[in-house]
Amino acid sequence: MKLITIKAYILKEFMELYRTRLIVMVYLMPSMIVLLFGYGIRMDVTHARILIIDNDQSKFSQMLISKFEHSKYFNAKVLHVSEKEALRSIKQAKTDAVLIIPSSFEKQLLHGQKSEIGVFVDASFPTRATTIEGYIKGSVLDGVSEVAQRSGLSAKGLIVLNQRTLFNQAMRDEDAIVPGLIGLVLLVAPAILAALLIVKEKERGTIFNFYASPLSKGEFLLAKLFPAFLLHSVNIFILFLLAVYLFDVPFRGSFMLYWLSSELYILISLSIGMLISIITSRQIVAVVLTIIITIIPGFLYSGMLMPISSMSGESYIEAHMFPVMYYTHILYDTFLIGQGLASEKIIMYLLILVGFVVGLFTVGTLLLKKEMR
Repeated sequence: MKLITIKAYILKEFMELYRTRLIVMVYLMPSMIVLLFGYGIRMDVTHARILIIDNDQSKFSQMLISKFEHSKYFNAKVLHVSEKEALRSIKQAKTDAVLIIPSSFEKQLLHGQKSEIGVFVDASFPTRATTIEGYIKGSVLDGVSEVAQRSGLSAKGLIVLNQRTLFNQAMRDEDAIVPGLIGLVLLVAPAILAALLIVKEKERGTIFNFYASPLSKGEFLLAKLFPAFLLHSVNIFILFLLAVYLFDVPFRGSFMLYWLSSELYILISLSIGMLISIITSRQIVAVVLTIIITIIPGFLYSGMLMPISSMSGESYIEAHMFPVMYYTHILYDTFLIGQGLASEKIIMYLLILVGFVVGLFTVGTLLLKKEMR
């Protein structure tokens, strides 16, 4: 290898990144994304506005209502209005849900008869509506169980759930969102930087220096990507510190596994940007194309917002075509679970990431032409 020429290219790239202030973007952009989305994305629903119509006015109905009034998930309001007026309140976006307790609620319970409770939920946002519906069902079941216990009703046939949450015991959104954001950031930021490395040479005409140099295509790509790789490797530690010390996300796994998988992932991201930089001839086109290819899969197929296991058909196949799914799975293991290399799936996913690195770099070397088109 032409070490002197490669060293000159590497120094040139460092100087260019410093001169154009792109080195600021290397560290500012990832940290800003994690901070903005880490505090902004919330999957949980709290203080949902629920309007309760108590047509029974009994001791049992009051016990049920208290489950909603003393819950952080609801802002309960008990009003004596008609069902039509309650539904109008949902239509006017003043209420998120309506709970209607029938007039024979206590009587039917005392006689061991089935009693129906009316629930109306604003489903303009389906995910939020599903969450609120689940909270209402849980509160009703909890309230009915307490009614049965306090009133000495027969508990025969009742199912009691002894529930325990694993890996995210506090059910914190930050524990679920921040590791996924690291996967998104380390996919987008290095790719955008790498997408500018070669295409800017084409725009300025300095690509002819490579055409006339003794460097091979592989050596040229290594020299171009090495400075970006070193700079973004620092982000691995910066994002780790933000996650653990700012967002209080637990870290239960191997730091070596986190570091190794992150380095592989950065190489993949850089290779994606490099491919885009090779096939495009304008910087603006390269940036837009990189954003489309990285951000959309980063959100949809990382497992951060929707579990991959719940996908089916084409979406399930597409999720396995992008490296973000494999890396994010490793991140959740290192932060929340801690199984590490004892899991065969983690080992397989590491090998898949290695395959992405080799495959993308090989394709980039083949597509790069050391001649004028």
